[in-house]
Amino acid sequence: MGTEVSRRRRGVARRAVPLFVAAALVLAVAGCGKSGQGARTDPEKAADVEILNGLLAQELVLAGAYARGLDRLRGPMLAAAAEFRGQSQAHANALTRAIRNLGGETGTGPDGGAPRPRSREEALTLGYEEENMALALALEAAPRLQFDAPRTLAAALAASHSQHLAILRQGLGASPAASVPGPFETGEEPPPGQERG
Repeated sequence: MGTEVSRRRRGVARRAVPLFVAAALVLAVAGCGKSGQGARTDPEKAADVEILNGLLAQELVLAGAYARGLDRLRGPMLAAAAEFRGQSQAHANALTRAIRNLGGETGTGPDGGAPRPRSREEALTLGYEEENMALALALEAAPRLQFDAPRTLAAALAASHSQHLAILRQGLGASPAASVPGPFETGEEPPPGQERG
């Protein structure tokens, strides 16, 4: 019975995450601030666009990191990394919409010239490091954003990246207990086995 309840909870959680992200997207698409005063003429919108472009750039770097490492992964970690790549692209799409709703323009994406990981561990460590950076940027962005919809989107990104880090910790050899996110994830926790001395 406990296993069945656990399966139902996981099923509910899997359905809840897309709904949470969809709600954040609706908020982002609903608009930010007064219409007719885009980022070119409104300094608050321009400031939000700059912050959101930083988040967008990191999501594109993260999606690229997963794309480069997929051929080094197998089994559950391959499935997880492919899912994380798709979620990073969904994050990038939501950020692009939020930027456009503020009357801003998106920056350029990464150049794509980064080397491919040579091993499973390198692929997972690369994903881990880029997830850490994405989490740190989202946490830093949320209180600095002026408008509610982008602030909500940044909070959703932080939650997603924290969850990804927990899975990547397991892939890098941490036990399930050691993989649990800390009470205040900051994006500064090194990968398992590379703890600071």
